Amino acid sequence: MSKIETPLDAFLKWEKQTPNQIFLRQPINGKHITYTFQEAGIEARKIASYLGSLNFPKRSHIALLSKNCAHWLISDIAIMMADHVSIPIYPTLNDTGVKQVLTHSESKAIIIGKLDDFESQKGGVPDIHKISIGMYGESEGRLWEDIINTEQPLNEIPVMNLDDLHTIIYTSGTTGNPKGVMHTIRNFSESVKVFGELITLQSHPRFFSYLPLAHVAERMGIGTQGFYKGVEFSFPESLVTFASDLEQCQPSVFLAVPRIWTKFQEKILEKIPQKKLNLLLSIPIINTIIKKKLKQKLGLSKAEFCFSGAAPLASSLIKWYETIGVTIFQVYGMTEDCIISHANTPEFNKIGTVGKSWPSAKIRLSEEGEIRIKNNCMFKGYFKAPEITAEVFDEEGYFKTGDIGEYDHDGFMTITGRVKDQFKTDKGKYISPSPIELEISKNTDIEQICVVGTGIPQPIALITLSELGKAKSREDLSKGLINTISQVNPRLEKHEKIEKVVIMKEDWNVDNGLTTPTLKVKRNSIEKIHQEFYESWFEMEDKVIFE
Repeated sequence: MSKIETPLDAFLKWEKQTPNQIFLRQPINGKHITYTFQEAGIEARKIASYLGSLNFPKRSHIALLSKNCAHWLISDIAIMMADHVSIPIYPTLNDTGVKQVLTHSESKAIIIGKLDDFESQKGGVPDIHKISIGMYGESEGRLWEDIINTEQPLNEIPVMNLDDLHTIIYTSGTTGNPKGVMHTIRNFSESVKVFGELITLQSHPRFFSYLPLAHVAERMGIGTQGFYKGVEFSFPESLVTFASDLEQCQPSVFLAVPRIWTKFQEKILEKIPQKKLNLLLSIPIINTIIKKKLKQKLGLSKAEFCFSGAAPLASSLIKWYETIGVTIFQVYGMTEDCIISHANTPEFNKIGTVGKSWPSAKIRLSEEGEIRIKNNCMFKGYFKAPEITAEVFDEEGYFKTGDIGEYDHDGFMTITGRVKDQFKTDKGKYISPSPIELEISKNTDIEQICVVGTGIPQPIALITLSELGKAKSREDLSKGLINTISQVNPRLEKHEKIEKVVIMKEDWNVDNGLTTPTLKVKRNSIEKIHQEFYESWFEMEDKVIFE
């Protein structure tokens, strides 16, 4: 085969060299259905052949609505083989969100895969060609299985032009409507190349794909990266089986967001309280056994690299994981820069930072400290939004990330907040909530946190409780939270000191629109609901308020 450049080239290489190697491992009803590279290739060719029979213009937009599964990746390959552009859609979007993306992207067809509740989403799907995967219980339009049984595989695979549009990734929308980020084939190819210089793995490693493939980090760092590495992919069957599925997989690389790392810690501490864990880890031989068992149970016994991204991870949590033998590398990137920005590595790792910039990335900080970036895999603009595209680049062509950061004397970057997250108390002082939230979140009773303060003299912290927190009495909970605030406040400026902690009645999640699909808190949505109560909460006598 000629030079491997595109994701499709990479898949075709493994299909030819290792046709009988397992490529995909899909759990269904507690059992695993496997697909070799050859079997996946045949299915992809048949789906591509069917897409070709629909006579869409070349480079048409084909949407993909599904949770992570074997068919997501086969669909991605099929769309490339059919010479079309993929439009991944978050599987947790409601019907309005689905319709918004399908309409804006001008998608000609949609592949409907593994979903929790398509019935509530189907109203958002306009009258376009539909392919549904019966294995996951869907039956809209043409059945995937019928296509596989009747279509002939596509014989001629088109040569992909590196500068063609490859995909439009819609941002998860922490602020306003999602924007369609356009990436070329070259962008993905370049991102994989740069990332591959960090991750050196044995041939055919195992990956566990569970964060949304509609998000750039999972799509690039796990999905597309996996095509190049000849990976064996596994997926969780459900939330209930997630832990056992991960434990069974024992992946070579594990990527998570802060909420996942917090949940893992919480589950460990439920079984082994911190005092007992400290004691066990202090005994030399027992120490090794405990670490080995915990890593095995977490599914990380073979993980050569553990990464955390999407939002800041508390230094205290990274250090806690170090005590059980798990090293977490914080990384930083965006949909627009194809995740090539900053990373901690085995060679250069500083806890509390997002690492050094990639050699191929050029970084500058604006007067306000906003991080601005240029690299070789920068997006080509927002789909159908040239004005917004123009606004996000400065006069020298650097992308304005909207994140505020600072370098230390060793060249490590610390993210200190978002330009748009800053708010003023009624004292007229600006506050960046992110660093304060990170400090307070070391309290394991806290699941999520949002520091706010518009229109009141001092900021307050809105929180949701972790399972550990929910198990405590109000008295114990209040004592612990007050203790945390009393430790954090002396390190803050006078106008930043937290006055109250308000415990929310309901959790913040994707379903109620208060987190993004990547579990980041939607500050604007939370403020919209609660801002009218800030003043009355502030005036209450108690330091900890139960909503």
